[in-house]
Amino acid sequence: MIRWLYERMLQGRLTSLPEHICFMITEEDMTGAPARIVEVADWCREVGLSSVTFHISTDDPARIEPYIPQIQQISENANLHLYIGDRVETGGKGMLVTVAVGKSGRDEVTDSIRRIAAEGIEPGEIDEEVIERHLTFRCAPDLVIKTGGNYLTDFLIWQSVYSEFFFLDVNWIQFRKIDFLRALRDYAARKRRFGA
Repeated sequence: MIRWLYERMLQGRLTSLPEHICFMITEEDMTGAPARIVEVADWCREVGLSSVTFHISTDDPARIEPYIPQIQQISENANLHLYIGDRVETGGKGMLVTVAVGKSGRDEVTDSIRRIAAEGIEPGEIDEEVIERHLTFRCAPDLVIKTGGNYLTDFLIWQSVYSEFFFLDVNWIQFRKIDFLRALRDYAARKRRFGA
């Protein structure tokens, strides 16, 4: 009861929300609490976020395959875009939720450059806008949340250059709505400088 009241108080005091959040989780996080991703997506929808991305870090996306049915449940309440291996699945309506399994930011930037070269775009015509148009993931998260310590992958290496980062000592398995709301409160209290 007290935790519910505290959650309501935290949510009521949020003055500004990020438009897009990215959660960085590990393979161990996903296998340890496979239903948590659906729960957290619902929290994001409840507070009114526009979009959210979950990056599941793994060297072998095939090891996440058994958990795809849980991830697909997100499409019951949101517009899910699932990237795993060479496969892309979409479904549902509402808030955009992207789940990227084992994707690398370096590979994404490299693939972007290859697509630019294949189109025959002259080097002098290549600028940030051209590169961003050729990226697979075109979101620029306002807030990146990493549970369970401070190790980050290179996912969204280009897109997150001006993102705010929030590191939690709490592991994904113990990640609660209170922790999520505290991250949002922390974000609202920051003065974003966008590299300045």
